[in-house]
Amino acid sequence: MSDAQPLLPLRLLDVRYEVGGRRIVDGITLELEHGPRTVVLGPNGSGKSVLMRLCHGLLRPTSGELRFNGPQWLDGRRRHAMVFQRPVMLRRSALANVAYPLALAGVKRIEQRRIACEALERVGLLPFASQPARVLSGGEQQRLAIARAWALRPDLLFLDEPTANLDPSATQAIEAAIQTVHEAGTKIVLITHNLGQAHRLGDEVVFLSCGRVAERAPVERFLRSPASPEAAAFIRGEMPWT
Repeated sequence: MSDAQPLLPLRLLDVRYEVGGRRIVDGITLELEHGPRTVVLGPNGSGKSVLMRLCHGLLRPTSGELRFNGPQWLDGRRRHAMVFQRPVMLRRSALANVAYPLALAGVKRIEQRRIACEALERVGLLPFASQPARVLSGGEQQRLAIARAWALRPDLLFLDEPTANLDPSATQAIEAAIQTVHEAGTKIVLITHNLGQAHRLGDEVVFLSCGRVAERAPVERFLRSPASPEAAAFIRGEMPWT
């Protein structure tokens, strides 16, 4: 790992994505560096989730270039991961859900349990290791998805509204899990509709409007005095939320 070429920065150059003649991402040029936690904000339909899927390779841009600094795969593991708003749980225990991607990556069986237990402990779910994943609460499943993604120690973790429709207690637990992953050295890119969460978990904001980057700024400055009229309207609640 130490001798591997760093995965980041991730560079996007004039990236566009169209569906049925509609341009959802419209010429985005952006560089995501290692370190600062990046929060992606914007009104409904601004292209946030599509941009994240483009970055993770789930979608291919209609035009433009998207390039990582280093190889996306290393020693059988993908170096970036993504957690969705509604993660899919396998029909097996919480521990087995985390161990499964380790097995796919070729991790030795004796190591799979140790690494999976460590990941569960990091997100506060070790007591639920033997529980069927699908009987866990929504918030617990989201933390399990974070543990599963983090078990392979990705350099970069994309999170698409991980606390949507969850109560404050579950939200707090997930935010603690995200902070733990950040402190372990993984770059966080987070989509949220919650300005308070953006303040708690973000170092910088990338604000999208109509498929374009309307503003990029440190989170404190963005929330206090946004430079773009679109961002100011969004913060005042005058644009639709996601």
